[in-house]
Amino acid sequence: MSLIKNQKIKTARRETLLFLAYPFLRLMILFVRFYPKSKRGAFATRIGTFTYKFNKTSKKRTLNSLTIAYGNVLSSNEIEQMAQDVFVNTAKTVIDFYATAHITDKKHFFELVEVEGENYLKTAYEQKKGVICLVPHLSLWELAAVTPPMMGYETSAASKAIKGFLIQRMMVRFRSRRGMKNISRDGSYQKLVEALTKGDCLIVMIDQDTKVKGVFVDFYGKKAYTPMGVSRLAIETGAIVVPMAMTRKNDGNYKFIIQPPLETINTGNTEQDLYDNTQQQTLVLENIIRQYPTQWVWMHRRWKTTPENLAAYLQQRAIEKAKHHKK
Repeated sequence: MSLIKNQKIKTARRETLLFLAYPFLRLMILFVRFYPKSKRGAFATRIGTFTYKFNKTSKKRTLNSLTIAYGNVLSSNEIEQMAQDVFVNTAKTVIDFYATAHITDKKHFFELVEVEGENYLKTAYEQKKGVICLVPHLSLWELAAVTPPMMGYETSAASKAIKGFLIQRMMVRFRSRRGMKNISRDGSYQKLVEALTKGDCLIVMIDQDTKVKGVFVDFYGKKAYTPMGVSRLAIETGAIVVPMAMTRKNDGNYKFIIQPPLETINTGNTEQDLYDNTQQQTLVLENIIRQYPTQWVWMHRRWKTTPENLAAYLQQRAIEKAKHHKK
């Protein structure tokens, strides 16, 4: 079976299952919204612990990723505990997101979210060059994406479509009612440029392995395929790159930490500049993750793509596309 046909069949099956599951998701959202906040942490801990025990695939991926990152400094028992904490924090993230998705007024929003370092964002925004908000998949990252617009900054976000069209529609609605403008990642580069040219903030995440154009840079000491769109946008538009992240506090609320802007490397050597900027951005994100290691998504296969399997994938995809166009 061809690669493209096989992908279409898998997509159709997945969309059908998610369509059928959507009513249950809505019921779950309603349930957690009215579930007492004082009990949400314990509830999430039970769910995370249960998932860690029975979701063997994600557990294995998490342990493998943590071993790559921390295997030289932590024992297997410590890594095992870290992995379980990752599952518990992920459960807290999911439950907190749906429990608070209805909050749109600033008073209640900023009772939930404390902001640190706004002066860095404000100064960059006032230069009217556009601000690329570099955000990792840390803690409740969906909340991170909507915090700049809730703070009063015009904000767009580049995002890959979520699996399940009803879920995608719901997520876009959650974002837009907090002031965020959603831009689909597919064929969106010119729209991203337009947003930055207007002086907007642009939320971008580059800390996951994707099939968008990237480069291999060091992440925890091992080469990881990393999107270079932020580097290209910064070089071509002059937009300012400002790292920021959402972190969970011990009291169950959140802190949105904004860091000083990064100096964009622009020597005129485009290929090298793209690599150097992407490496610099990845190092900054790694340093943030190291401060809150159990709040990152270690079940994601960050080192999945290698130069060898990427070349094979691109070659096969080119062959399949050529066959498709001939029909």
